[in-house]
Amino acid sequence: MTAPGRRSSTFTRLLRHGFTDPSAAEELLDGAELTELRADPVLLEALGATADPDLALHGLVRLLEAQPDPTARRELLDTLVAAKPLRDRLLGVLGASEALADHLARHAGDWQALVTYEPRDLHPGVEEFERGLAEATDPVALRVAYRRCLLSIAARDVCGTIDLAETAAELADLATATLRAALAIAEEAAPDDAALCRLAVIAMGKCGGHELNYVSDVDVIFVGEAAGDADETKALRAATSLASHMMRICSETTVEGSIWPVDANLRPEGRNGPLVRTLSSHVAYYQRWAKTWEFQALLKARPVAGDPGLGAEYVAALQPLVWQAADRENFVADVQKMRRRVVENIPAAEVDRQLKLGPGGLRDVEFAVQLLQLVHGRSDTSLHSGTTLDALEALAAGGYVGRADAAQLDEAYRFLRSMEHRIQLHRLRRTHLVPEDPADLRRLGRSLGLRTDPVAGLQRAWRRHASVVRRLHEKLFYRPLLDAVAQLAPGEARLSPEAARERMVALGYADPAAALRHLEALASGVTRKAAIQRTLLPVLLGWFADSADPDAGLLNFRKVSDALGKTPWYLRLLRDEGAAAENLARVLSAGRLAPDLLMRAPEAVALLGDGATGGLAPRGRPQLEQEILAAVRRADGGEQAVTAARGVRRRELFRTAAADIVGSYGTEAQPVEADQGALVDLVGDAVSDLTAATLAGTLRAVVREGWGDTLPTRFAIIGMGRFGGHELGYGSDADVLFVHEPRDGVDEREAGDAANKVVAELRRLLQVPSADPPLLIDADLRPEGKSGPLVRTLKSYEAYYRRWSLVWERHALLRAEFVAGDADLGRRFTELVDPLRYPADGLGEDDVREIRRLKARMESERLPRGADPKLHAKLGPGGLTDVEWTVQLVQLRHGHTEAGLRTTRTRAALAAASAAGLISAEHAGILDEAWVLASRVRNAVMLVRGRAGDTFPTDPRELAAVGRYLGHGPGHAGDMLDEYRRTARRARAVVEELFYA
Repeated sequence: MTAPGRRSSTFTRLLRHGFTDPSAAEELLDGAELTELRADPVLLEALGATADPDLALHGLVRLLEAQPDPTARRELLDTLVAAKPLRDRLLGVLGASEALADHLARHAGDWQALVTYEPRDLHPGVEEFERGLAEATDPVALRVAYRRCLLSIAARDVCGTIDLAETAAELADLATATLRAALAIAEEAAPDDAALCRLAVIAMGKCGGHELNYVSDVDVIFVGEAAGDADETKALRAATSLASHMMRICSETTVEGSIWPVDANLRPEGRNGPLVRTLSSHVAYYQRWAKTWEFQALLKARPVAGDPGLGAEYVAALQPLVWQAADRENFVADVQKMRRRVVENIPAAEVDRQLKLGPGGLRDVEFAVQLLQLVHGRSDTSLHSGTTLDALEALAAGGYVGRADAAQLDEAYRFLRSMEHRIQLHRLRRTHLVPEDPADLRRLGRSLGLRTDPVAGLQRAWRRHASVVRRLHEKLFYRPLLDAVAQLAPGEARLSPEAARERMVALGYADPAAALRHLEALASGVTRKAAIQRTLLPVLLGWFADSADPDAGLLNFRKVSDALGKTPWYLRLLRDEGAAAENLARVLSAGRLAPDLLMRAPEAVALLGDGATGGLAPRGRPQLEQEILAAVRRADGGEQAVTAARGVRRRELFRTAAADIVGSYGTEAQPVEADQGALVDLVGDAVSDLTAATLAGTLRAVVREGWGDTLPTRFAIIGMGRFGGHELGYGSDADVLFVHEPRDGVDEREAGDAANKVVAELRRLLQVPSADPPLLIDADLRPEGKSGPLVRTLKSYEAYYRRWSLVWERHALLRAEFVAGDADLGRRFTELVDPLRYPADGLGEDDVREIRRLKARMESERLPRGADPKLHAKLGPGGLTDVEWTVQLVQLRHGHTEAGLRTTRTRAALAAASAAGLISAEHAGILDEAWVLASRVRNAVMLVRGRAGDTFPTDPRELAAVGRYLGHGPGHAGDMLDEYRRTARRARAVVEELFYA
């Protein structure tokens, strides 16, 4: 008897053998069923070798209790002690699968299926499984027989007698035998239907690929023909009835549960299409209507049940079409769409636990392998395999994948599939999620051979293999291109130049020959630069291919690398900081503007290193002014000073464009910015602040060059239009007014001459042709427009506005804001115009009619000839002008009484109008959405084309690039235009009600 407070020796031994609840285990061992074996070291050793000793012991006791009589119980115990193969198999299953333990408890004699241990028993095929199911004549008996066969597969799997690939193949063979048995039951129930038709069952997915899971939908396609001279319509009806019955036999839940769902949704037209089609109907559909993913699915098509001749005809007719899929015009767009759909459809809470669909998951391996098969299988029949691991081996043998990469991918795939198998085996439930419960993780880790700290070991192994998959998934499709052009892999078969060209076409490169030349220039040689670029390029090629213009991305990368390749920090930045490489790839392939800005000073690539929250975050006006004024002070003359200021402007424009592109496209480190208005505000604020700082620096340079420290007159620059509203785009001119005030004792003519010289020199210096983009100054909103003087004194402005100002000038002053020069003078100008733009009595009806007349005239006269008004982002219905004039009319009417309306910013004024109840929240939301979208369109056009524009491009590639910037995937340019029309149409309806009513 054990002394109080001391643990028994059995308790200690149980702990040592891996039991987590030794007390409960002791009670079970002390029970009547196991009294004789209680101290048997062989039994404890065997239990300790299982995935879950507690579960195995509990299952064994249940099995012994379920034996019908003492003789049967004695037979089981004797066999358990004497036969090690049975002991390992039985306890291995009981310790890994609660569901199979339940089955054994219900069918106490099925443990006999594990007794046999002969060579032919090691690898049963379809025939052996058919014999195991032969006596099942109804759905319930079929389920029992299926579980008995599954028991033998699971036993050999958990004991390591068969490996992952053999397990998956046997599960597929068992599924084949089950489908045949189910079809036989259906035909026996409806012999007349069976006589009317020929029906073939084509396995798809993992069953077709001979790599099935323990619990998975079994994907099938049915093909039917009339038997003999039977009527085709009646024959198809009969075949459909048989197919439906067969599916129900496998899928429906009975007292013995279900087997697995049979899923026919991969058929032509999916759920909307007929369940059974004739062969000619299948062929016609795939020739005319099938999408790329449907051909990808056909990679695994395999006849498994029904009429074998018809099944063979089906495969012979459709397989040639599979290997033409990569020739389709929209192949790349479809492939990219499928990749995105897989990731987007994962619930956020499951991403980190997904074995199948998550980053570095099973789908990454399968997808990459299938893409390579589709591209290269056209000319290489050795790749025509539906089994992932066989296809991977063939790709390595053919030189399409490096052998080391293939070996790593094979190992990772086997580990991840083994994890998936053991997770599903526990309760025989369809799941691809790694469990969270520590007990489940412990059992899972032990089942995979991880006995020392199984939970931590499992997590480490899983993350390591997922990381390998993720890296190689990115590399697999692109890296062999480098081996083809760099020719640095002795001893391995390399991708032929023709195969490399085909792959570049499949990736979406319009000029594959030029692309390969760029790769050769970047990756050939034995220098450190070439070695690092060979490491970077596989991933960069993928990012380029994910853009609307991969050719431009690769060409621009070559230009940047040629300029900076000998600079130590450049390649180190790209190699060591993942964000920098992806940011660079996005920027270089998103259009012309950002690469053009970068090429003029490639060292600006350093800004990409810290991500959007660091290096790409636009700088504020005080920082910009400080840097520009410091550069002006250091310069020797006016032109040199302004050159320095324009250089800062170019760099900061690149920073802003890069932040905008990264926010619009999204990267691995930073998701797409959900708030599109935030991106518009980012660009508007950044470009407006940069323009103001550039003007301040240029003004300082001009004054210093001509007059030293002090100009004879105080001078201020007032921002107008989109500049004053902090809403400048990349291609916007800077609308301004110039105001001056003679200093004490200075003659007014002298002051006026000085002010005019400042304006002339300032405009000249900002437009001098150079490597930096010009800054165009537009002063047409001044009093009297182009006919009036460029610069006036504050008194002159006051006199003019008091006597002569027109309603359009008061309207334009809503955007007036001091931006550079004498701050006190700028403040006094603002105070001068406030009563004009926010009149105390609001607007009279005559003024309102005049504003409406001007708006209507602008719509009819300023719209470019031939432009589609519905797609003109500035002047079209529902465009920028519509929204801005509507908001500004509210400001003119109510700005005096509503402080929130006294702002130069459109969105802020719109929000204030809504808050004050002057515009409904619904109308404000519609107008804001339209204004943001139109602003984004203008920014996109400038980024893509490198020149300003208010309409969508007509070139298909440029239009696709605008679509990508606006969040529309490849092939969805039409959806983008429809969305713009719809948004603008809704906004125009609001404008009609608020502005014209």
